[in-house]
Amino acid sequence: MFLADGWKDFEVLDTGGGEKLERWGEYILARPDPQVIWPRADEALWQKAHAHYIRSDRGGGAWEFKKALPDRWTVRYGPLSFYVRPTGFKHTGLFPEQAANWDAMAALLKTRPGARVLNLFAYTGGASLACAAAGAHVTHVDAAKGMVLWAKENRELSRLPETSFRFIVEDALAFVRREIRRGSRYDGVVMDPPSYGRGPSGEVWKLENELYGLADTCAQVLSDDPLFFFINSYTTGFQPAVLHNILERTVCARRGGRIDSRELCLPVRSGGVLPCGATGRWMRDE
Repeated sequence: MFLADGWKDFEVLDTGGGEKLERWGEYILARPDPQVIWPRADEALWQKAHAHYIRSDRGGGAWEFKKALPDRWTVRYGPLSFYVRPTGFKHTGLFPEQAANWDAMAALLKTRPGARVLNLFAYTGGASLACAAAGAHVTHVDAAKGMVLWAKENRELSRLPETSFRFIVEDALAFVRREIRRGSRYDGVVMDPPSYGRGPSGEVWKLENELYGLADTCAQVLSDDPLFFFINSYTTGFQPAVLHNILERTVCARRGGRIDSRELCLPVRSGGVLPCGATGRWMRDE
C-alpha cells in the first residue's frame, strides 16, 4: 500500500460502523465510509465530533452540527496550506490520502526544474500545489468553476507564485484533445476522474466505460521524456491491477518505464489503516 503518514494537521482518529472519525486541524468530523465494515475501537472519541454527516434513506444526506464550526479553516501539509470546510456531499475540499502521491510527484519533479504538469479533474488543487512547490509549472483543469476558484485560493494561501499555474475551467477530455491538436506536451500527468457524472452535454459518465479511452488520449500529451503519469480511482471494485493494466497498455506501450499500482491508505490512531481507493503510478526508468 501507499500510506499517507506525513500529516500533522490531519489524522483519522477511529473507524467503525460504516463511518470514519477525522481530525482536521482542531476540528473533528464524522463521515460515512462504505468500506468500514468493522466495529468502532474507541467509542468515547466519537463524542468529541464537532459535526456528523448523516446519510438519508432517500439518497444524499446532511451535516448535523454538534459544536460551533467556522465557515472554513486552514490545514497545512509541509509548505502547503489548504482551506477546508464541510460541503454538501460529505466532502471537505481535500483528500488527505493523496499526500502520498504529492510526495512521490514532488520527488520526481525536483530532478527537473520547470517541468510542465497537467492535473485533470484537479478539484481544489492539492496535487497542483504540491507540483508547483516542487518547481513545476502546472496546468490545472476542472469543469467546476467553484472548485477552480477554491484551488486559486489555496494557491494564494500557500504563497505560491501565480506564474507557476494556469487554471482552466473546462471538460478534461475536451481540453486534452485540443492540447493534442496544438502540439502541447507535458512532463507529468495526474488525473482523478469521478466514478460517475455527466459530461458537458448531459451525457452519462461511468468510469469503467471511459477510463481506458481517457488514459489513452492523455498519454498523447506526454513529452518525449516524461517523468510520470498518475491515475487515481475511488470506484469501489477497481483493484490496483486495473490501473496497472491500463497504464501498461496506454503509457508503457509508448514510453517504456515502470508501473507501481497499490491501494492508498491512511493510518488510524486507534489501530489499523483506512483504505482510500487505488492509485496507479507510471514513472520513467531510473
